Amino acid sequence: MSRYIPNTQEERQKMLKEIGYSSIEELFGDIPKEIRLDRNMAIPGPMSEMELLRHMRQLASSNKHTGEYTCFLGAGAYDHYIPSAIDHIISRSDFYTAYTPYQPEISQGTLQAIFEYQTMICELTGMDVSNASMYDGATAVAEAVLMACQATRRSQVVVARSMHPEYRQVVNTYTKFQDIPVTEIGYRDGMVDMEALEKAITGETAAVVIQSPNFFGIIEDIEPIAQLAHKNKALLIVCADPISLAILKSPGELGADIVVGEGQSLGNPLSFGGPYFGFFATTQKLMRRMPGRIVGETTDKNGNRGFVLTLQTREQHIRREKATSNICTNQALNALMATIYLSLMGREGLKEVAYQCVQKSHYLYDKLINTGLFTPIFKGPFFKEFALKSSIPVDKLNRHLLDKGIIGGYSLEKAYPELGGGWLIAVTEKRTREEMDALVERVGEIAGE
Repeated sequence: MSRYIPNTQEERQKMLKEIGYSSIEELFGDIPKEIRLDRNMAIPGPMSEMELLRHMRQLASSNKHTGEYTCFLGAGAYDHYIPSAIDHIISRSDFYTAYTPYQPEISQGTLQAIFEYQTMICELTGMDVSNASMYDGATAVAEAVLMACQATRRSQVVVARSMHPEYRQVVNTYTKFQDIPVTEIGYRDGMVDMEALEKAITGETAAVVIQSPNFFGIIEDIEPIAQLAHKNKALLIVCADPISLAILKSPGELGADIVVGEGQSLGNPLSFGGPYFGFFATTQKLMRRMPGRIVGETTDKNGNRGFVLTLQTREQHIRREKATSNICTNQALNALMATIYLSLMGREGLKEVAYQCVQKSHYLYDKLINTGLFTPIFKGPFFKEFALKSSIPVDKLNRHLLDKGIIGGYSLEKAYPELGGGWLIAVTEKRTREEMDALVERVGEIAGE
């Protein structure tokens, strides 16, 4: 099958004649001349297939990737190991060509995969129900905010500033034209400032939104935050790292009403920032207000086990302005990758990944502190990411490391101006002792310059 659908000049003229035009210029006559391009585009001439593939490989080789570089950059996207079986399974045509399983009689495989995904997300989060995924972690948080406002019939939200800055930006975008004021509360030693939170909650507060582990990598104390929210009849939304839930108490056990997050770390590659998927789970009480769709288990007329789209709490097709959500799809292939990942790892495998993240991140934390070039910014418990204040300018530090084949940490000053010299380092189970020691050694080289 040809990779291109070429149209010759003769074929173009034939098509123009068929629709009653003599030229391309005449076809676009309704477009004002002042906004039309009046020159040829600077595109090189045609290439043979062999030449084009060589050219694309040359372009691709200019990119730096985690197969070639050691990565200590996190800040929302993480370099976890991806079992090779995932690529083989998702490459099956029945998975990657399916869009939405509207016809259950011919979509049982896809529906069952989504059902298993939902089940595992519920087990991780401690929630009753999960949808079939959202676009990404940021939209999952924003949709949870709208859902909380609808459920409580209130119109104010309190968001922790220790949550991912880009997630907060998306929340602000969603709420700006919905007349939902967002109050951001600060942090104390890297965790939610409880005094500020108590002052910020009012009788109009629909939800308190936190992240744990938060953007600084610190594990929040969820239970007292849940108690404070519920005391004021507000809901608690927790944005969680799914890997951490293998060893931490689930947000559901600690009082969360809605649990959301970014699912990239579950078997999805970094992929230059996407596509990823957002997970979204809640209580049975709030189930009918949840955006997206839910797959349920049933039986057919012969009593055999089967799967159907049980709930689609959306009305975009006929009453868009009254829709629960205007996200009308899900990231099914990415969620399938997570399903395969969780199935392959199992409970013990996922725990081992989480334990290694904790142990290795604390090993590197101690090694970097011992160089005397870094000081801790916060003292709270962390999972796989930690923040240090660097005595070396962070941009200089990261440039030197990149020259040595290491992708350094995130400069916290970009999103938190008050944290000048802040360096956020992520350590996953992929990082070896040799790689961590090499990072420490390369940092020492800069100090010695």
